[in-house]
Amino acid sequence: MSTMSQGNGLEKIRNIGFIAHIDAGKTTLTERVLYYTGKTYKMGEVHEGTTVMDWMEQERERGITITAAATTCHWRDTTINIIDTPGHVDFTAEVERSLRVLDGGVVVFDAVAGVEPQSETVWRQANKYGVPRICFVNNMDRVGADFQRTVDMITERLKAKPLPIQLPLGVEESFRGVIDIIERRAWIYSDDNHTNPIEAPIPDDHQEIVSQYREAIIEKIAETQDSLLVKYLEGEELTVPELKEGLRKATISSIFVPVLCGSALRNKGIQPMLDAVIDYLPSPLDVPSVKAIHPKTHQEEYIEHTKSAPFVALAFKVVSDPYVGRLVYCRVYSGKLKSGATIYNATKDLKERIGRLLRMHAKRREELTEVQAGDIFAAVGLKNTFTSDTICDYANPTILESISFPEPVISVAIEPKTKADQDKLGNALSKMGEEDPTFEVNYNGETGQTTVAGMGELHLEVIVERIRREYSVEAKVGTPQVAYKEAITRPSQAECRFVKQTGGRGQYGHVKIELEPRERGQGFEFVKRIRGGVIPQEYIPSVERGIKEALETGVLAGYPMIDVKATLYDGSYHTVDSSDIAFKMAGSLAFKEAARKARPALLEPIMRIEVTTPGEFLGDILGDLNSRRARIKGIEGRADFQVIQALIPLAETFGYTTQLRSMSRGRASYSLEFYHYAQLPEELSQKIVSKGQL
Repeated sequence: MSTMSQGNGLEKIRNIGFIAHIDAGKTTLTERVLYYTGKTYKMGEVHEGTTVMDWMEQERERGITITAAATTCHWRDTTINIIDTPGHVDFTAEVERSLRVLDGGVVVFDAVAGVEPQSETVWRQANKYGVPRICFVNNMDRVGADFQRTVDMITERLKAKPLPIQLPLGVEESFRGVIDIIERRAWIYSDDNHTNPIEAPIPDDHQEIVSQYREAIIEKIAETQDSLLVKYLEGEELTVPELKEGLRKATISSIFVPVLCGSALRNKGIQPMLDAVIDYLPSPLDVPSVKAIHPKTHQEEYIEHTKSAPFVALAFKVVSDPYVGRLVYCRVYSGKLKSGATIYNATKDLKERIGRLLRMHAKRREELTEVQAGDIFAAVGLKNTFTSDTICDYANPTILESISFPEPVISVAIEPKTKADQDKLGNALSKMGEEDPTFEVNYNGETGQTTVAGMGELHLEVIVERIRREYSVEAKVGTPQVAYKEAITRPSQAECRFVKQTGGRGQYGHVKIELEPRERGQGFEFVKRIRGGVIPQEYIPSVERGIKEALETGVLAGYPMIDVKATLYDGSYHTVDSSDIAFKMAGSLAFKEAARKARPALLEPIMRIEVTTPGEFLGDILGDLNSRRARIKGIEGRADFQVIQALIPLAETFGYTTQLRSMSRGRASYSLEFYHYAQLPEELSQKIVSKGQL
């Protein structure tokens, strides 16, 4: 057994994630990091299905990362906790929750494709959580690799300030190493994995360009700090330690993003990238204090990253492990925790006992006696703790900001193949729902049908396959359906007097509400504007609950209603007959009536699509996209390919893979990601409404 941080101070810890578009090389890069830090003795390969981090059977078969895997390694006397995240948009929740608990990120770009759609998504997610990052331009040895173009795309597409601190030595087949601009030296790599890179002087034909880049770096770093600027303006030479310290501060403040390059598959550029993680990405001490809310007083407070403060951690992932049972992954923000201790779940207001503490290395486990501030660990024994819950010291309760997840956009009906599978299927679906916040299970009492919803066809396909393999349940799955939503398009008002007289005490609730549409993505808002106590305070939450329940089944075709503001502005009560249930019913009925008057409309998910195709197929593909109601946003040339960017309704993308292959003889590819919900055209809306009313 061991404690987590091996006695290292917090300044000697890095919590980082590898994030990128699918196929940029994150998992290969992580495998190389584990090899060069001595964590593994043989390099795993994605194409051979031998990686440590992609340990699920499906990940190895499909050659993609599905679930974020955590591991720990050591470099230059520093503990590096790594999370390798998926690149496919259907598993975006894994990236979201990983970034919420990480202090820094390594964003991997493919040197040929540059900034791809999912690169933009993960970049936005990192911005949302204020995660400092460095960039690694991978695949420099591939045909069509272009380091400078990728840097330019980071500026244009991501609106970032990239600062190249390395340059490639050679390109495509002749790529043999990297030039360190700050330290003015080159690293040459051989094809033998077991030999270290050789330090060499910068070749003469690169001297001029390195000087230009270095001058630009010095000027930009000097501008971020007064002391360095004075020295620079007085013509003094800034030392390498000063430049590194200045760049570290600028990176942690997200002013600049250092850019490095290499080829993970050919084992080039890995060690300098590890050095950059330690030199420029933050330790837990460099990260601002974390905002929290006191559960009793609701006052804002800030959690300091220290071992001596009371224990506070955030649960960010739940996994059902076949060997140890339910694992809850947590990030410790302050204090210490020993195995066997009792903790307080402040989100759920209950106490739980931690059985064991584990350090995870993908699917392998190492027992720990204690964890402390800055650590990422997995706990066994937490039965009622879920993703986004805060666990802490009972005497010092606090609730950390929860993680937000996107709404599912696609659903399928699912049923067991045999009667014997009925209970097993229910159990499997509930466990999947615990693990994945973007996976929803809905049971329709009227039809007796169970539907599951997720982020895309691949997401649901993977879940159904996991149910079959991990829980031995055979299930029949319907065709994918779009997860439509409903919204109102104009303000309206309604009044409902719920009166029920039974033998004894009656029921009385009377409310007047006003509805207003909100901007897309703003969600539901409830406002109370009651004057003079016409409805007692204790009944108002019941009205809100009634309205929230009514939101779940809209008035057009029974789809959930989103982006609406409901204001309770008047009503009345009865001193004897009024009750919570009466006001809940009144709120629900008033909302339904007001929604019908507010010209409700159906909304459909719109996806961003990027199609990469050889130029000869461009016309056919554009014609097909137009027939699918796509809106073309732009076309740009990259090497021998054309890249089409467009917005397309999700409903029009089913079966697109097959169609695209046949139009391009298998040479074109595409990627999809959710963009927003938009109003459905009237004629299509009427078809769906009439179907829903059958």
